[in-house]
Amino acid sequence: MALLAKSIGLYINILSYLAPKKAFNLAYKLFSNPRAGKLKAEDLPQILQIAHKETIQDNEHAIQTYLWKGNDTVILLAHGWESNTARWEKLLHHLLETGNTIVALDAPAHGLSSGKEFNVPIYASFIHSIVKKHHPKHIIGHSMGGIAAIYYQHLYPNHPLEKMVLLGAPSDFSIILDNYLNMLSLNNKIKNAFHDYISERFQITISEFSGKKFIQNSKLQGFIAHDIHDKIVLYTEAEKLASSWNHHTFVSTTGLGHSLHDVELNQKIVAFLLEA
Repeated sequence: MALLAKSIGLYINILSYLAPKKAFNLAYKLFSNPRAGKLKAEDLPQILQIAHKETIQDNEHAIQTYLWKGNDTVILLAHGWESNTARWEKLLHHLLETGNTIVALDAPAHGLSSGKEFNVPIYASFIHSIVKKHHPKHIIGHSMGGIAAIYYQHLYPNHPLEKMVLLGAPSDFSIILDNYLNMLSLNNKIKNAFHDYISERFQITISEFSGKKFIQNSKLQGFIAHDIHDKIVLYTEAEKLASSWNHHTFVSTTGLGHSLHDVELNQKIVAFLLEA
């Protein structure tokens, strides 16, 4: 796998001198197009089959949503990279016992949602569309769903949210990008092209795209959970978020990995959401 990545990187590096735009487009496609996480409508997991399903339009995108109807308190679930709403099955059983209404969405280019490109600004726009319709009181985000939730509450400060749960969530986009560039050993021409593209398209520099910065003035009650040995998103990312969030509970785990599937942790999440 490492040899394949280096080979692809070498090809892109050579191409960057011969056809810079083509080289960047290929590098960005590999970075932003998920290889897994799609679902088939005729073959949904049982937990999704029993939900009320609705497709919501967000500009040119079709957002697949799932709803388990309960009381007036709404909890929104946002999954991570190369995943889909089915990843919440274990936590869902605990959440449904609260009697609350649960709403979940498939991220851009994941599950049954449309598109081929995934990025945090598009995901935050998806979340905004769901929030306008369902007015959730709480949001739970795993991994990239967590940073998308952070970015959403930063972009739309008049949101109805009161509590946010972040599970294995990254803070700094620069870390994510650098990991990708290093994995493929991409050169500075490609790195600079990424910086220019992000700045021009989203009106924000990569160094400014930081969950730590987005959350520092938030009045939301927070719950951060991260595994000490997470190899996908390093534990130090959670420490960054915790360092600037005034109102939060920080739970460290060992042995749960990036997925953080655990009965005891799920019970702690529910207790946090239910407490006054």
